Amino acid sequence: MTSTLDAGASTRRGRAASQGSGTGVIWLLLGAAFVTMLNETVMGVAIPHLVSGLGITLSTAQWTTTAFMLTMAVIIPTTGWLLQRFTTRQVFLSAMTAFTAGTLIGALAPDFTVLLAARVVQAVGTAMMMPLLMTTIMTLVPAHERGRFMGRITIVMAVAPALGPALSGFILNTLSWHFLFWTILPIAVIMSVVGALRLKSVGERSSAPLDIPSLPLAAGGFGGLVYGISTLGGGPDAPVTAGATALAAGVVLLALFVWRQLTLQRTDRALLDLRTFRSRTFSLAIALVTVAMAAMFGAIILLPIYLQNVLRVDSATTGLLLLPGGLVMGLVAPLVGRLYDRYGPRPLVMPGAIIASAVLWAMTLVTDHTPPVVAALALAGISLGVSFMMTPLMTSALGALGPRLYSHGSAIVGTVQQVAGAIGTALFITVLALGTAQASGSGAEPTAAAAHGVQLAFTVGAALSLIAVVGSFFVRKAETAPAGQH
Repeated sequence: MTSTLDAGASTRRGRAASQGSGTGVIWLLLGAAFVTMLNETVMGVAIPHLVSGLGITLSTAQWTTTAFMLTMAVIIPTTGWLLQRFTTRQVFLSAMTAFTAGTLIGALAPDFTVLLAARVVQAVGTAMMMPLLMTTIMTLVPAHERGRFMGRITIVMAVAPALGPALSGFILNTLSWHFLFWTILPIAVIMSVVGALRLKSVGERSSAPLDIPSLPLAAGGFGGLVYGISTLGGGPDAPVTAGATALAAGVVLLALFVWRQLTLQRTDRALLDLRTFRSRTFSLAIALVTVAMAAMFGAIILLPIYLQNVLRVDSATTGLLLLPGGLVMGLVAPLVGRLYDRYGPRPLVMPGAIIASAVLWAMTLVTDHTPPVVAALALAGISLGVSFMMTPLMTSALGALGPRLYSHGSAIVGTVQQVAGAIGTALFITVLALGTAQASGSGAEPTAAAAHGVQLAFTVGAALSLIAVVGSFFVRKAETAPAGQH
């Protein structure tokens, strides 16, 4: 009898130790992901400084953000394979090494070409981090607690990008854009060292083969799509023909990529297993995440330009005005996670979509005389709406899959987020440039013309947000994973 009790106690202690170790892994990954994701939007406030300091156009400068997200979209599809083939520790150290190297290159960059290269290298590391974090949570956390932990991921995915402009504004008020990288570099080094010393691997590995032909198909497809959107209508000097060609090529290459994955997944050799889309819950969630991320990142890139170029607000004040958006996310995301565990996704996604859409429609009325505080309230409102959407959508999407598809589902969620963010950024900037050029051609003053471009960009974003509003009415709790996914 005594030996039986001792054995039970030993088992409970083992489980507690395992849970404690797992929680430590999650917190370490959350911290690293926060640092890396912060860089996704840190260049937004710096765009006017890059234009004047490096002698480049607005459309060229925005590629410091678009290229970052685009690189992530190209790399993230490979993370489904990486997380099956390599250990948690190996993937983490590879990610932080790439991110730290890119940060150092950016700090030393003498011109825009090197700066852009630095952003690409940073993005390679960042791309590995979010799928690693999501897959780890799905592996370690029981189903009834996943909403709470996914709420923490939402903080990372939304608060870090929202805080990027605030940090950038403070730094740029007195220092050059190089210090955006010098500030992050020591933090990245510390996270790398802590991970090397303390991170333990979780989950199981497999000898999954890497399909080399899928890599250029994914890169060319996503790259052509975003480049095409960013150049079409981008102003009188935009390479419209090249943009249309790139867009068409991107669509064709993506179609070939999808066809190849459908063929390879029959023998479990796909780079990105698309059987995840057999789940209606997963498919709908991905569609709504696409709209939400496009609207959010479009607003994050557009509002600093509006504040500085139209309302003539300095960098530091711009950063302060955009800070409440990140604070709202940080306060609301944990609550949303707990509410999801109790009530499911639909009661949260519906009001979130409506709030975000209402704010975007309100921003279509801004002018060159609108008080700057309106921009702060707008980002806070959009952040509130998106925070009510992201945690329920991600949790229900991945929860609808079996464990065998967790890594692929996480990779798809990450890919869609980055492609949507890149397209949202490129689309808002493109429409801004088009609207500004149109108003200038009609004789409007430069500031009034820029305000008209901002109005037009928000009008497009508001129209797209209606898709999310309608789709939110069809959101359901995650169904049981389809046969063959466990």
